[in-house]
Amino acid sequence: MNDEKLMSPEDDLPARLRLMRSAAKDPRRNPRLLDSIARVAPGTRLREGIEDIIRSHEGALIVIGEPQALSFLYSGGIPLDLQFSPQLLYELAKMDGAVVVNESVSRLAYANVQLMPDPTILSSETGTRHRTAERVAKQTTALVIAISQERETLTLFVESYRYLLDRIPDVLARANQALATLEAYQRRLDQQLARLTALELRGSVMLEDVLGVVQRAEMSTRVAFEIERDCVELGSDGRLIKLQLEELIGELPNEKRALVHDYHSVGGAEAEEALERLSRLSFAELLEPEFPLQLLAYPRNIVPLDHRVEPRGYRVLSHLARLPTGAAHRIVTAFSGLDAILEASNEELQKVDGIGRNRARDIREALRRLKELELN
Repeated sequence: MNDEKLMSPEDDLPARLRLMRSAAKDPRRNPRLLDSIARVAPGTRLREGIEDIIRSHEGALIVIGEPQALSFLYSGGIPLDLQFSPQLLYELAKMDGAVVVNESVSRLAYANVQLMPDPTILSSETGTRHRTAERVAKQTTALVIAISQERETLTLFVESYRYLLDRIPDVLARANQALATLEAYQRRLDQQLARLTALELRGSVMLEDVLGVVQRAEMSTRVAFEIERDCVELGSDGRLIKLQLEELIGELPNEKRALVHDYHSVGGAEAEEALERLSRLSFAELLEPEFPLQLLAYPRNIVPLDHRVEPRGYRVLSHLARLPTGAAHRIVTAFSGLDAILEASNEELQKVDGIGRNRARDIREALRRLKELELN
């Protein structure tokens, strides 16, 4: 099968296997946990205090939440109500009990608190500190941070989630590896998109061409999500990676949305629903042509290699400078497909709501230049 069309099962196999494993195991898909990771990421004042604790080879239990709402768990402790600072957090963590910090991490509320969560709550932890942290997290809405004295590790407990933060060098290495994978995916995707545009302007797109681009675009999207989650964990240490990611991704989300709206057999709200369903496909399903085919609402008995399709024109119009999205949508709605848009006269374009004489002329000229550029 042509390597510019549907992805074969062997295509980028090592990278895909790594992605499948990491996506299946990644608890950072939970928004609450991801938000909690961001709160302790490098560059935050909370992380600064935590790093001081780890460097001093101390253990600690830190609870982030509203102090009064958590007071039913307290046994003893020292009420403080002091302004938060990394240095003070470090000093208070030297005491045996937990440190309670308010929800906004602006005040240190209590120190040396013995926490008494419900002992009947199941816990998979073995150490006293981590077992207490897990039970408090399950019993309340608080973020609980356990710092291991022996292993010098940082573990977050949020609701029923447990997340052990990796060392920053390890996260950086993982993110850079994913960036290299994404760069290769994007290079191939750009080639496929350019080829698809040329086929669209010639009026010779086959459904197989579309399915291959849909597969590649979704794969690139998933790699980008992996990197975005790593950037959250990296905090200020991930600035350069985030810039590289933004440069690589560019207009990918808009391209993918326009692609699905162009070729969904029904279009409209059903095309938007197909985009959502596309993101929920497993990697194995994504690589099987029948699943993207069903998402685009084509019959199963269609042979993609032999089935010609015509785009509605969303992608091509999105490449025209200074053409608002709303205007592009009205043009697509007014005509029967991209071929009709390409053949439309100035007068026909002017009949579209919001398209005046000057804009109609600009659209015609831009489409002419695009066609010359792509076909020559």
